[in-house]
Amino acid sequence: MTRRAENGFKLPFMRKAVGVFGRLLWAIAMLSKDAKCLRNTKGTQAPADLGRWFWQRLIGINGGAYWPMHPSSTVSYAQRIHIGIETSPGWSPGCMIHGVNGIIIGDYTQISQNVAILSGNHDPYALPKQLPAQPIRIGKYCLLGFNSVIMPGVELGDYTIVGANAVVTRSFPDGYVVLAGAPASPVKTLEPELARDHVSAPHQRYHGYVSAADFPEFAKNNLG
Repeated sequence: MTRRAENGFKLPFMRKAVGVFGRLLWAIAMLSKDAKCLRNTKGTQAPADLGRWFWQRLIGINGGAYWPMHPSSTVSYAQRIHIGIETSPGWSPGCMIHGVNGIIIGDYTQISQNVAILSGNHDPYALPKQLPAQPIRIGKYCLLGFNSVIMPGVELGDYTIVGANAVVTRSFPDGYVVLAGAPASPVKTLEPELARDHVSAPHQRYHGYVSAADFPEFAKNNLG
């Protein structure tokens, strides 16, 4: 026989009700904490919108990331990923962000749909193991095009444009270049003097959900 509380409700029902109520209180607290970010990043290139916030903070999909992500994207080792202002890898649908060996992305870099940034690779002689590698480093004002792949240890300088379906297997640290193909190679050189750096207003400067003013302390305490 199922035990009942004194008021006649089944105990499993009460436990579920208490769990739902607790989750609701937690969600309200988180929304209050993130409300300023949601408001201030509106209109930026990677806003912390309510839809992504719901799936991350309330449902828990990509909950380990400190930046907004689409629920169809995935991230691993988020604590080893450093992102710049207005840069949110996986904000677009279908991305895979693998940070086992570290990923560093500069300010205002845009990442399109279905992009893979893979800082680790399998050991061919022991497939469950990940091979060590240098962190992936992507500069400021870069663009990673649709379905592109960035492989372990790659360094891309500022204003590197990676074309759709490109697979980047080697570094281009000087930047100001357009890459295409698999493996990717330069197809165009950009003129640095023509670059127009976009800088958001001070109140809009966020590293994901973390304000630029708070990010150094956040990174010190939470990121590897």
